Amino acid sequence: MRRWALGALGAGVLAWPWVAPRYFVFLASLILVNAVVAIGLNLLSGYTNQLSFGHAGFLAIGAYAAALLTIHAPAIPVVVTLLLGGAITAVVGLAFGVPCLRLGGLYLSMATLAFGFVVAEVILNLDALTRGADGLRVPAGRIAGWALSTDTARYYLAAAVTAVLVAGAVNLTRTRVGRAFLAIRESEVAAQASGVSLAAYRTAAFGVSAFYTGVAGGLFAFVVGYLSPDAFDVFLSVDFVVMIILGGLGSVPGSIMGAAVVTVLHDWLAAFQNFRPLIFGAILIACMLFMPGGMARALRPLGRR
Repeated sequence: MRRWALGALGAGVLAWPWVAPRYFVFLASLILVNAVVAIGLNLLSGYTNQLSFGHAGFLAIGAYAAALLTIHAPAIPVVVTLLLGGAITAVVGLAFGVPCLRLGGLYLSMATLAFGFVVAEVILNLDALTRGADGLRVPAGRIAGWALSTDTARYYLAAAVTAVLVAGAVNLTRTRVGRAFLAIRESEVAAQASGVSLAAYRTAAFGVSAFYTGVAGGLFAFVVGYLSPDAFDVFLSVDFVVMIILGGLGSVPGSIMGAAVVTVLHDWLAAFQNFRPLIFGAILIACMLFMPGGMARALRPLGRR
């Protein structure tokens, strides 16, 4: 039954650009981008209990890295560009994660929040490279000489990359590293007594999470085609946190569901942008009160049936 469901889902993903209007194809691409970010954040917060409010900063690093590589080295294939953007972001994540090893709870959240502000200020001040507040136009990526200049082409790129990263995250959670992450989440004292190095695995979680978010940033750059520091504000980081809590902490499918719901709600509520913090804050509180396990746990009995 599960194979039939996955097959139907795959067929729907492949057929979507041919049955949906152009704008909905673009919206689906954004959902895929946000799903990758949510999976990366969930690997950090849902598996090791390190809550981050700075993933908009990691997304910005990956987006600008991919954009600048495309501008100054257009011969590099888009897949390599995405990997390099993710690698650069992962290095920054590791460099940021090491000093944060001694932090936890509110202090870690404040540190990641400050990181997001720092990244935005760096982008604004490096105007010779990033064009600051004027924004940066991103050329179309290329694969084997083929320019990804249409929404359909960019959608298939996002879908393919998302599928690979989802498979990677699912397999990671089943390995020794994933079990160590889960042990840290359940009890740091018990995990350390079992021989799990808290410092090593926490740092690794930061690196993996930053890599996922950096790749998503590169996808975001190609899908949107224009980058501005205003697009990576603190409210975007809050949106990512809402995605993983609504979808379910420690759940890869839940991350995808949460990203889809929040992205669609964000689009529907475009006329009420001033009330976005209030609306999403209310959703977050309601989810924590009435659905603490998120959508993944709420739908689990239905999946068993």
